[in-house]
Parts: sequence; C-alpha cells; structure tokens
Amino acid sequence: MTVLICNDVPPAIRGHLKRWFIEPRPNVFIGTLNIRTHRKVMDFILRNAPKDFGVLAVSSAPNCQGYIVERMGPEGNTGRTQVELSGIPLIAESWVDPENCPF
Repeated sequence: MTVLICNDVPPAIRGHLKRWFIEPRPNVFIGTLNIRTHRKVMDFILRNAPKDFGVLAVSSAPNCQGYIVERMGPEGNTGRTQVELSGIPLIAESWVDPENCPF
C-alpha cells in the first residue's frame, strides 16, 4: 500500500497518478503498487513536478514498522519535519520545548 500526500498537484501529474491511485481527498492518493511501478511513478513525479512541489510518500516495507516514509521536494512548505527517534520514522509538527528538539 502506498499513500501520497502532495502539495497542489499539477493536472498532468494528477492524471498520471490516477492511473494507479484513487484520490479520496484533494492531493491525497492511495494505491497498491509493486516496487518497480512505485519507483517509476516517483521518478515521473520528480522529473515533471514544479520546483515548489512537495510530496510525502508512506509505503509498505519489510521492516519492523511495516512502512517507510519518503519525502521529496522543498522541506519547509508543510511546517512538518521528518525525524527518526530510536529507529522509528516520525513526522513532527512542532515541539513543545524547542530546547529539547533533536534536530
């Protein structure tokens, strides 16, 4: 299973993504892809997306958590940061105590 959360998907990329994914909400795509198709879709997005386009991909993976988080595009446009604590990938929105922020 793969979930893509995108920022303002251009029509050409949206049409390409709808070949393999459903779009239950605007800019959120869900589908089941094999590894080869997943890589081709991500490569297509990277080649054809505008510079300010960002995507967060959460995919099934054979690891302890059962998923992998991939982030592409500009880092600061969502207000969230990808961090890894004790080997677990997390998406941080903000820290209550900025002095204890691990990044």
